[in-house]
Amino acid sequence: MNLNVSSLYSKAALLTALLPASVAAAPEATVLARPALKAERLHSRTFLALASAGQRLVAVGERGLVALSDDGGTSWRQAVTPVSTTLTSISFVDARLGWAAGHAGTILHTADGGATWALQVDGRGIARQVQASVSDQDARMAAVAAQLVADGPDKPFLDIQFSDARHGVAVGAYGLAVTTADGGRSWQSFMHQVPNPKGLHLYAVRMVGDTVWLAGEQGYFARSAGAGQDFRRIETPYRGSYFALAPSGNGVVVAGLKGNAFQVSQDGTSFTRIEGAPPVSFSGVTRLRDGRFAFTNQAGQVLLAPHAGAPLAMLSAGPRAPLSAVTESADGRLVLAGAAGLERMAPDGAKSGGRP
Repeated sequence: MNLNVSSLYSKAALLTALLPASVAAAPEATVLARPALKAERLHSRTFLALASAGQRLVAVGERGLVALSDDGGTSWRQAVTPVSTTLTSISFVDARLGWAAGHAGTILHTADGGATWALQVDGRGIARQVQASVSDQDARMAAVAAQLVADGPDKPFLDIQFSDARHGVAVGAYGLAVTTADGGRSWQSFMHQVPNPKGLHLYAVRMVGDTVWLAGEQGYFARSAGAGQDFRRIETPYRGSYFALAPSGNGVVVAGLKGNAFQVSQDGTSFTRIEGAPPVSFSGVTRLRDGRFAFTNQAGQVLLAPHAGAPLAMLSAGPRAPLSAVTESADGRLVLAGAAGLERMAPDGAKSGGRP
């Protein structure tokens, strides 16, 4: 079943809403077999995630596009990718090694700082891994696994994070959750370890030391203090969906629908509301090198908090187009990704468009 824009209560819907209908509806088998085409005006295409690979910036987005910048987001060039599935998330552990994930259960890997990418797994392989992990006594998970196999590669990953060159986690729609301990050469499902009987979408994952945090649909929030072996669901002050996570000391900042964001303590028992946001859904949050937190939202706004839990201040009313991600360049500028493309922002909020 393909995701569609039937509800604002899912990041999948928000991401799909940024895409042309022809992209969102593209047959999975076709886009998995077709390399990304050369894009005109690359910097103005839709991008959904950003990461730093050493001094380089890497952005991923629609139709399998990957863009690289070696001048802090002033100019961009296109990388080579083997698929034209939409890519929703990206993670680098150093200047060379990175992973990207997205629609059709796609996970890509690069060993050259994003210049070239190889397909590690797609939704067909993920479905087999889920099925192989199911105990004979777990009827619910057996049914889930059978449905995944029957549906084919139609379910997207929505976030991916690696803590080092070997260990990574990817999560997505309908509770998809896989992990690797060998740099992505093999992936194992841990859906059976996550208390998510309704199969709620998982929109964000972050590893902070041995603690793994999950955030998702309908207020879903879970924590494992044992490197992913003992997940416990946590009730939060807000029951709407959460779309973004950022490490904050030993805890996390979590942000979601209608401007709701919280600083969460290391043990997951304390929530401090982050005030000052308009009632617009957050799409991204990142911790800057000086300890501040930068948030983006679906109104194209950028907001800053001087530290975790502090009130937000509006840095830019943005373009009208939704933003999906923010990161920091090597020279301290903010770089934005969203429906209007890639932009570089000065500390005072002034922006300049990137060049192809």
